[in-house]
Amino acid sequence: MNATVIASTETVVPRHGLRFTTWSPRTAALVAGSGLAVMAVLGGFANFGAIALIIPGDATLTAQNISATPLLFWAGVVSFVIVALLDVLVAGALYVLLRPVNRRVSAAAGWLRTVYALLLLVAVSQLVIGFSLLEDPVAALPVLESFSTIWVISLGLFGTSLLLVGYLAFRSGFMARIFGILLVVAGVGYLADAIGMAVIPGFTAVFAQFLFVGEVVIIFWLLIMGRRLPSR
Repeated sequence: MNATVIASTETVVPRHGLRFTTWSPRTAALVAGSGLAVMAVLGGFANFGAIALIIPGDATLTAQNISATPLLFWAGVVSFVIVALLDVLVAGALYVLLRPVNRRVSAAAGWLRTVYALLLLVAVSQLVIGFSLLEDPVAALPVLESFSTIWVISLGLFGTSLLLVGYLAFRSGFMARIFGILLVVAGVGYLADAIGMAVIPGFTAVFAQFLFVGEVVIIFWLLIMGRRLPSR
């Protein structure tokens, strides 16, 4: 293996494993970008694959859908678990990247995202319980539907975390301010959906799906521009 390949590998693999507080800005950026990219794929699959099997208000059809494709359903469950674990990893990486701007705000953003990830696991547990109740579709449906309720409400924490990350990005000096603005907009979308789900009966989460642009562009910045950050 030549020196060029070795140098390239060192920019991607953390030198100190999961001791994220020792990561360099470059490593933190690449870990965060890679984690977010994988999460985007897995989250999309779980949402539009497995979760689409749940038909609100139709217990019989929901039970039939899941019973007919159990592997797809469980693949979605596993995908959500991996997303939650990656969320914790990304929270740590973003903390390291942004702590020079403001350590306390960066830590708050990281903890909010971590708590959100734990709540996502709680929501996923409802899918597991609902699957065990499929022999009684009427009993299973409300449990399965509670996944979305818990998840969307917990996204309020995720949205607040994005607001803080957006603020830090705006003030960082090494990111274009537009990235910070777009992240704040995305955070507002998640907060609006969470509040709507919590206080408005029958509310359907709609804001985040139109205001997510900041989450996409930050992935590209982390993976492309992050390589130019200091390696120590």
